[in-house]
Amino acid sequence: MDRFDIAILHVLQEDARTPFAELGEQVGLSPSACHKRVKELWRSGIITQEVVLVDEREAGLETSVFVQATLKNQQQSTLNAFEKAVTLHPEIMECYLMAGLSDYLLRILCRDGADYERIHTEILTRLPGVDRVITNFAIRKVFRRTATPI
Repeated sequence: MDRFDIAILHVLQEDARTPFAELGEQVGLSPSACHKRVKELWRSGIITQEVVLVDEREAGLETSVFVQATLKNQQQSTLNAFEKAVTLHPEIMECYLMAGLSDYLLRILCRDGADYERIHTEILTRLPGVDRVITNFAIRKVFRRTATPI
C-alpha cells in the first residue's frame, strides 16, 4: 500500500459510499485511478466488507455488557465448540480469545438488565465448556472507533 491507498482507505472508512469523483478530489487522483485502486484493495483482501453502523441507543439496545468467560479446560475441541456456539447468537457482538484470568471476553448488546438476565440464563451459561462467567456493565459509551488506524 502506498500513500494513495492509505488516503483512499481513510476516506472510505468515514463514508464507504463516497463517489469516485469526490474520492479522487480528496486524495489527488482521477476517479478512474481511484476505482482501480479500490478494486485492488478489495481483491487483495485489505477491504473486506461494507457495513451500515446502527445507532445502538436508537435501536433500543442501550446496554453494553462485557463478559469474561472461563472454560472448564483449554482443549482445542472445547475452544472450537465454544467459538462456534457464540457465533450463533446475535446479541454477542464481539468475542476475543484472551490471555490472562479468563479465556474469552465477550461484548453483549442488550436492552437492559432484564434482557441481560435472559441472555445470561438462556445463552451464556449454556455455551459449551463454560465454567464461569463474570459480568461487567458499561455505564456509558465514551466513544467507539470503527476506522482501522492505518
